[in-house]
Amino acid sequence: MKRILIIEDEPDIQELLAAYLRDAGYETAAAGDGAEGLARFQAGAFDLVLLDLMLPRMDGFAVCRQIRRHSDVPVLMLTALDGEQEQLRGFQLEIDDYVTKPFSMPILLQKIRAILRRTAGGAAEGRCLRYRDLTLDLDGMQAVLAGRPLELTLREFELLEALVSSPGRVFTREVLLAKLWGYDFFGDERVVDSHIKNLRRKLGTDYIETVRGAGYRVGKENP
Repeated sequence: MKRILIIEDEPDIQELLAAYLRDAGYETAAAGDGAEGLARFQAGAFDLVLLDLMLPRMDGFAVCRQIRRHSDVPVLMLTALDGEQEQLRGFQLEIDDYVTKPFSMPILLQKIRAILRRTAGGAAEGRCLRYRDLTLDLDGMQAVLAGRPLELTLREFELLEALVSSPGRVFTREVLLAKLWGYDFFGDERVVDSHIKNLRRKLGTDYIETVRGAGYRVGKENP
């Protein structure tokens, strides 16, 4: 299992990142400031570092500089600063990618997957989720039901992936919005219902259950 170190000083974002990455199959560790993050990195073995730029005690540039003295581990920088100067400075420190806040969790996950595939020399095997006669190709972003390819939008695929990855778990609208639309989403939460309706129509089978007053889930398969 790939291990990701999250160095982020905002507790809500740190917790959201950790939960989302764990759901995606990664092991995570977290630190709330630059000095703690560097100490955690030096004490463990990680496959990727998610590094906030504006950190207490030691900023992200300083942390990255220290990491690069000893390791070429992939670094994906997170920041609210989107200026060209900050981005160039990050790339001069040999970061692998740069994501500005607010960011889309699904896009961030795809960037992480792309970086890990690239740093693994393209040797990683394709990853799939299977539920009954439904198969999700996570790297190719393709869904196949009983041998029939499904024409899903990116958001529909991400929603189906979230549900299928945790059979039996009830996802509230709020959780799905945070996972797929991002922590800064301020629109109508009923957008989730619209996507569920479209998914059910395209699946043509009742895989997605409504748990009244709670949310949605796909049921656990019979043992």
